Amino acid sequence: MDVLINVFVGLHIIGIASLLGGFLTQMKAMGAGTARFTPPMLHGALTMLVTGIALVGLNQAQDHTLNNVKLGIKLAILVVILGLVYVKRDDEKVEKALFGAVGGLTAVNIFVAVLWT
Repeated sequence: MDVLINVFVGLHIIGIASLLGGFLTQMKAMGAGTARFTPPMLHGALTMLVTGIALVGLNQAQDHTLNNVKLGIKLAILVVILGLVYVKRDDEKVEKALFGAVGGLTAVNIFVAVLWT
């Protein structure tokens, strides 16, 4: 079961890399006001959601102690990110503040995961 958990952790990291990578590659476009949400950003957020839910289930099946407050905050942040990216996915350009908010929330989600022990 530990191997399966590690596989899902790897997939979760790939999802966050896709979301954050999509943001970082458009930093210059954000400055010009032409940034947009790309399909890899949406797919990365969806991958994070699915793998995160799977990780919670697998860890509970192993009787590992989980910090439900931390997981709830991470889920809430991810739902906001996913909602913003999903709703604005077809727009030719996204407002700087909105695009920056997605990048900022993604960074916050990473720091919550890593620093909250």
